[in-house]
This record gives sequence, structure tokens and C-alpha cells, in this order.
Amino acid sequence: MKNTFRQLFEPKNKDIRRKILFTLVVLFIFKLGTTITVPGTSAIVQDLGFLELMNAMSGGALQQFSIFALGVTPYINASIIMQLLQMDIIPYFSDLKNQGPTGRRKLNQISRYLGIGLAFIQGYIFSFAFYGANAGVLEYMKIALILTAGTALVLWLGDQVTQKGIGNGVSLIIMAGIIASLPSMFITAFNTFVDFSTTQATILGLLMYLFFIVVYLLIVVGIIFVQQAERRIPIQYANRTTSAYGGQQTYMPIKINSAGVIPVIFASVLISIPTTIASFANKAGLKEFIEKYINYDTATGFVLYMILIFFFAYFYTFMQINPEELSSNLNKNGGYIPGVKPGKETTKHIKYVISKITIVGSIFLMILAAMPIVFSKLSGLPSSISIGGTGLLIVVGVALETYNQIESQLISRTHKRSYK
Repeated sequence: MKNTFRQLFEPKNKDIRRKILFTLVVLFIFKLGTTITVPGTSAIVQDLGFLELMNAMSGGALQQFSIFALGVTPYINASIIMQLLQMDIIPYFSDLKNQGPTGRRKLNQISRYLGIGLAFIQGYIFSFAFYGANAGVLEYMKIALILTAGTALVLWLGDQVTQKGIGNGVSLIIMAGIIASLPSMFITAFNTFVDFSTTQATILGLLMYLFFIVVYLLIVVGIIFVQQAERRIPIQYANRTTSAYGGQQTYMPIKINSAGVIPVIFASVLISIPTTIASFANKAGLKEFIEKYINYDTATGFVLYMILIFFFAYFYTFMQINPEELSSNLNKNGGYIPGVKPGKETTKHIKYVISKITIVGSIFLMILAAMPIVFSKLSGLPSSISIGGTGLLIVVGVALETYNQIESQLISRTHKRSYK
């Protein structure tokens, strides 16, 4: 890492520093936008509940009810829908998936349009849910249009970062939103733990706050370890020898957490649907039932939330990694797994390995998603103070991805110069 930062500040890598600066400026513009409240509205004072994750991803913009209140969530939901539609549900989307870069560009374009449509629907529902039935239809539509325009602008800013900056723009905007809420959380934690009334209380409070920080850092280290961990399936090729490649073993890497944070987002969206419908319908009985049995702050809601995360972890992993496709590609390239027959036996073996490691990845996601809920219940501290959580997983994952991209650019330049 030290070597990477040293290379980054060398005069020959001035353009990379310019890209990083451009990325930081765009993220600053995004953060500035989160402070601009939608005209005619005010900050939301009620508890957001299941929308806390969405609020964190938007950098607190939802609580502020700013022009960026929806953030990139509608686009994420649209991308999830598009991925589901590519699973031979609609042949048109399956064909686009198999058309390479051209098909991917078309799918991305459709996802953007679908995301804008979902942004308008979400904006209308939120304006009605948070500000009641006092306003007229035109007022709700005006708020929905402003929120939709905000989402469109955020997506455009993300595209500018992807094209002219460093890393994936949309992912970095989500990460920036979550990081923006961390300082206030640590300040709140300090004010909660540390009591300056007596010397003894002050020392005890400082020790508890220090313990809080250490636990937080240990969780970050644990996330990095799991995110980087992978199961390597050894591969041999009939037309190659190990000695021909400098003694390096060829392998097929499969990450323990291949699904990333998508299962938690899937589960959160599914849990949120009944609450959203209840808010829109404004039925007291339905609201009471959901608050007692479906809200993940309750025992039944919490269990349902964990089951959904576990299910979606399996579902999304096998949607991303197709054992039959991997086996077929391996066979076409003359490769095989030592001790396993090509064809159905290879497919079965790959499926078995993925199933085993997905159990570990699913449990990891469940623990991480459960941490803030359990911590809040046991500690009695404000909901703004949390340990673990999906937001932390997103921050660490995007940070690692961005760092790897910077490092790969520096390495490729070094290699190019060495060949000249």
C-alpha cells in the first residue's frame, strides 16, 4: 500500500491524481445537494424505520427530504429487476445479455429509464406518506418530479465519475453518503458515553468510547477478510504443463461472499413493501399489524428478515455464478478439475463448492445485518449509534474496489514503461 501511494504522487502519474481530484469534486457536489430541501417541505422528524438504510445510502438526504432524497436507490431497484428478467423470464432481455458489450449497454440504458420511472413512483409515495393527505395531487406530483430530477442528476454525476474519474461512480456516491454520516455518529457516541460530571465517570466513559472504536475497527478488519476471502478450485489444462507457467497453479476463484450486499438490499426492499403500502393506504389496523409482526425491530420481523437474507444470498449467488456455464467454458478451453470427470460431474462439484461457501457468506451477511438491530436493543443507545451494518459492508467493499483499480492502473503503467 505504501508503494502504491508513493507511486501515486510521482510526477508521471499526474493524470491519475487529476481523476481523483475530479471524483472528490463530484462527491462534494453530491453532498452539497443533500442539504438542499425540496421547496415547500421540511426535514422528516419521524422515525424512518426500515428506510434507515436508504437514508444512510443517500447521505442523510431522505431525513432532510432534500432534492437527492431518493439517491440512487431507484436505479439499484431497477438493476435488480433487470437482472431477474435476464434469467430466461423474458427472451428479449436474455438475448441482450448474450450480445456482449452492445447488449450490456442496451440493458444499462433500459435500467436507467426504469430507474427514473421508479423514482417518480417512489417520490409520489414518499410525499404522500410523510406529508399526509393534506396536499393536493398536483403538489404531490411536483414533489415527485423534483425528487425524480434529483435522482437523474445523481445518476449523471455517477456517470461522470465513471468516465472521467476513478472507480464506479454510483458505488462511490453510495459510499460517500454513508461516510458522511459517520462523523455525526462518532460525535453522538462520544457525547453519550462520556460524562464529565465526575473524574471517575469521565475515565469510565472514555474507556467505553475507546472500546466502541476498537470493536468498530475489528468489524472493519473482519469485513475486509471475508470480502477478500475466496475458495480456489484447482484447474489443469490438457495442452499445458505447470512448468510452462513458472510453476504457478491455475485455479478458479470463487468468493465466499459473491453476492455482496445485494441480498440485504433485496430483503430490506421486500420487508419495506408492506410498510409502504400501509403508509399509502393510511389504515390503522394494517399499520398496527405490520408494526407488531413484520417490522424487523420485532421478533417475528427480525426472523423473517434473517431468513430473507439467507434465501437471497443463495438465489443471487447462483444467479451470478452459473455452475453449468463454468463447466462448459472449462471444457471448451481444455481444462478440468483434477479428480473430477468433465461434464455433469464437474458441474455437480462446482455447485457443491458454491453451496458450501455460500452458507458461510450468508451467515456473515446475516450477522452483519443483525448487529445494528441487536446492538440498539441491548444497549439502549440512540438508533444513530450502531455497530456493523450493511452500510459498513458497502463502504469497505467500494473502498477495496477503488483501491484495486488505482493500483492496477499504476501497475499497468509500470509494465508498459518497462517494455519500452
